[in-house]
Formats: sequence, C-alpha cells, structure tokens
Amino acid sequence: MKQKLITILAALGTTVYSAASFATQTQVIYAGSMLAGAEQTLEKQRTIVIEDAIITRIEKGYMSVTDLALPDAKIIDLKNQFVMPGLIDMHVHVTFERDSSANPHRWLTEYEADYALRSVKYLQRTLAAGFTSVRDLGSSYKVIFPLQRAVERGDIQGPRIFAAGDTITPTGGHADLHGYRKDISDVISGGLGVCDGADDCRRAVREVIKSGADVIKITATGGVLSNTAAGINQQFTDQELMAIVDTAHNLGRSVTAHAHGTSGIKAALRAGVDSIEHGSYLDKETVKLFKQHNAYLVPTLLAGQTVSQEVLSNPNMPTAIADKVRTVVPNVAASFKLALKNNVNIAFGTDSGVSRHGNNADEFLWLVKYGMAEKQAIMSATVNAAKLLGQQDRLGQLSVGKQADIISVNGSPLDDITTLQNVQFVMKAGQIYKHQL
Repeated sequence: MKQKLITILAALGTTVYSAASFATQTQVIYAGSMLAGAEQTLEKQRTIVIEDAIITRIEKGYMSVTDLALPDAKIIDLKNQFVMPGLIDMHVHVTFERDSSANPHRWLTEYEADYALRSVKYLQRTLAAGFTSVRDLGSSYKVIFPLQRAVERGDIQGPRIFAAGDTITPTGGHADLHGYRKDISDVISGGLGVCDGADDCRRAVREVIKSGADVIKITATGGVLSNTAAGINQQFTDQELMAIVDTAHNLGRSVTAHAHGTSGIKAALRAGVDSIEHGSYLDKETVKLFKQHNAYLVPTLLAGQTVSQEVLSNPNMPTAIADKVRTVVPNVAASFKLALKNNVNIAFGTDSGVSRHGNNADEFLWLVKYGMAEKQAIMSATVNAAKLLGQQDRLGQLSVGKQADIISVNGSPLDDITTLQNVQFVMKAGQIYKHQL
C-alpha cells in the first residue's frame, strides 16, 4: 500500500521524501559535564558523536575529528556546560494558556485555527526551555493532531508531541462543558470522549483512538478548574473505568487518569490505569495500589501553585472553582511527600496551560522543595518520563543508540536545580534550536 501511494504521488509530480532525505550532518559535542545512561551518572569531559539524529558514540576526553575519523564533522563546544538529555513534560495542554484578563467567552467566536496559531508560540517557548518531548493531555483532536504533524514535518518549531486528543469524560464530568445554559452547552459541548455506561465508554475510547490518540486521558474524578460545584470525587463507575482501560490496552494505548479524590484514585488504579495525574489526596492504601500496579504519579505541583496565586488576584474566578482551589491545593504537598517516601514511581508533569508555557522548569523547584533530591527530580523528567511514555528505547538518556535530544545549562542542576530555568543549548533529534553560549 505504501509503495502504491508513493507511485501515485510520483505520477502526480509530487516529490516523495524518505527519512534519510533529511539526514543531518555528523556532529561532535564536547561536554564538560554530562548525565550519562539510564542511571544518569555524572561524567566529565566526554565526546558525543551524533549521526543522522542518533547518538552513535560517547568517548572519554575531547577527541579530535581526526582521531574520530570524522574529518567533516561539525564541532559543538559545550566544555563549559552541564549537558543532559532533553527534558520530557508528561502533562501539558499546548492549545491554550490561562489568562484571567482575556475574554472568557472568546471560544464562542474563534475557530480551531485561532487555537492552532496561538499554540505555535507556546510550542516554541516549551522547546526553548529544554523540553524536547511533551505529552498533551486534553486538546481538541481538530487542533492537536495537525500541530503534532506540523512539528514532525518541521513546519513549526516545538517539542515532539504525544497526544491524547479529546478526553474521556462522563456527561457533566470534569472535561465536559460547565457554567452555561443547558440548551447552549448541549449544542456546543461534547467532543468525542463524552460517554456514559460501559458500552458507550468502549465506543468513546475507540472513537478517540480513531481520531489519532497516542494515549487515553480520562477524568476519573471531578476537577478543580471545571466550573461546577460537583466536588473532586469519583465520577466514572468502576464498570466504566474497567471498560475504558481494557479497551485502550487492547488497542495498544496506555491510560492516564486525572484524579484528585482518594476514592477515584483507588478506583482508577484498581481498573489498571498506567498513571494518575495530580493525585491530590493519597493515603496508605492508595500507595499500595500504585506499587501493586507499577503505576506512576504525575504530581503537577506547579499547577496548584499557579491557581493558588490566581485565586488571590482574579476577582472574576468563578466561586465553584475558587472554593475548590482553596480546599484542594493545601493537601497536595502532603500527598506528594507520602508518595515520595514510599517510592511510588513519579514522572514529571506541569499541567502547563494552567501555568505559562515555557515556565515548565519551575516544577523542578517544587519537587525539590517537597523533598525530592535534585537527581531524582531530573530523572522524573528524563528516564522515568520516557518509561511512562513507552519511549525508553529512544528518549530520556544520553546513550549510544538514543535520539540526540540534548540540552545544556550553566552550572550543575545537581547542586542548584534552578539552573534548569535557564537552558542555554537545545538540540532535538540532532537539530539545534537554541545556542546561547
């Protein structure tokens, strides 16, 4: 079929490019310090060879291109830099950004193209911040998948996108539309993921995957930022959760669950979800379920801090939302510390879109403040995130055979995590996007 399509395109006068057509020049990076391999071991004075966007050699010392037998290679001197794998943010929403000064009803007048065009700057900021891959958990399939393809083609600059598309939610759930007259919301709300009952939820999962989803995102509980006083407890039934997870896994997709309340977190974990987003109310039984199912927590601490500040400065925040912010956010630190103490798998995620895109590294500060060692925090955004993505063979570490996603900073983030807020060098798949040395 592929060859037939190529033949048809060629007959129409269309140039057909293979991946090899875009092969990059051989590059050699001199790294003063670097985090190497799956253990993120600190190494000094290394030479990294990159060919066709892949790391092909890592040598001790600074080897000349002559000694490497690569006389035409481009040299990138990062001898005074701390070199790391490209960072991975496992929870973003690249098609929007909260702005309390914006017209809250502008979505009634805008088209999908408006969201896509605004997203270009969000993607650029994220990549410039050193995040070479992101997992988008809840953007319209009409916007996010065209953006994903545009980045892959090189039409726009941005991180590699793994996307859920439309969120799976029950009627009236966190990802449904709230705060409007029913006759209006009945016309405008919906999306592919709204479902009720186990059979309907199976249909919705299949529909979302058909639209292009790489991962399934569900709202297992109510949410803080949905404009309804419906709380943050379990929303899907146990039977619905099991139907969603079984269908997704059978179709080769992982499942992550937005979940705040304890009962909803437990139900989602028992159903077999692969990760929990937020996890605001954890207890000892919840921790046991995380470990029993080898599931991950994506804590999104930055989101809580962001809305806590907004509630103080935004008098127009709806009461239903403001009340939940004041109730939920104070519990987040204790839950995170409980997970950390009990060695729950933790992957980095910010919920950017709630916070500003490009400020993703601020999450590191809260991870460390709440007890993570600097190296643990870094690994949550590299090795751990790649494992949760199912991309550990390609991403998340500087090793031979991995994609050349490489960043650098001034100083060691192992000593001062704030250095990650000012990334100097960004390479994604062998291509340099930022070089400010």
